[in-house]
Amino acid sequence: MMRLHLLGVNGPYPESRGATSGYLLEAGDSLFQFDLGSGVLSALTALTAPESLTALLLTHWHFDHAADIGVLEYRLEALGKTMPVYGPADPDSPLYRLVCEKPCFEFHVVTAGDVFSLAGKEIRVNAALHPVPAVGYTLTFEGKTFGYTGDTKPLPSLAADYRGCALLLADAPFPRDVWNENRPIQSAEQAARLAAETGAGSLVITHINPLFPRRTILEEARAVFLRTQLAEAGAVIDL
Repeated sequence: MMRLHLLGVNGPYPESRGATSGYLLEAGDSLFQFDLGSGVLSALTALTAPESLTALLLTHWHFDHAADIGVLEYRLEALGKTMPVYGPADPDSPLYRLVCEKPCFEFHVVTAGDVFSLAGKEIRVNAALHPVPAVGYTLTFEGKTFGYTGDTKPLPSLAADYRGCALLLADAPFPRDVWNENRPIQSAEQAARLAAETGAGSLVITHINPLFPRRTILEEARAVFLRTQLAEAGAVIDL
């Protein structure tokens, strides 16, 4: 069984008492943390000791996806623990440089097209188009696949990368009338088209921007792909 915990669902900044991107995936007896944005470490600690994670997988190094790396370092050092971390190379990021330099992090660089196994679960690294180096992920366990796009604009390769996901988690904060080619992330409507094209079991739209009306985002997505829901902090979804 796989179970997804939505710990932080906002971006690029949190709403009141919220947190930015961060998602805990239970897969059998393994725990995978996808992104660790502002406020996520506290929510994660309410569920499990962070040092018990099988791995932390980062889509990119923007603060709304990785800010809590800095305070995670303090916890790991205080406890004398280490943590496996996976993410794309981005030497311009201070958070990337921190993870590369600190011995409490066992860092592994990933690039689009990589496939590897962690605790018996297959993980694929997918392409993403963002202003900084970025990736997405799929994780397959017991015949089901979870997909997380991270921040990306529409890309032709996404349909193949996320085909057949039981659950597709997509960063897609923009309503139709706000999105344009200069936006760094896809719109809710575009994410719904991706879900329809991939044959996803369900779509969860996340990276919710507090500026934009949630109802509009949901309605525009459901007009294309009915099995869509908006991410809610604290929600738990079984795949």
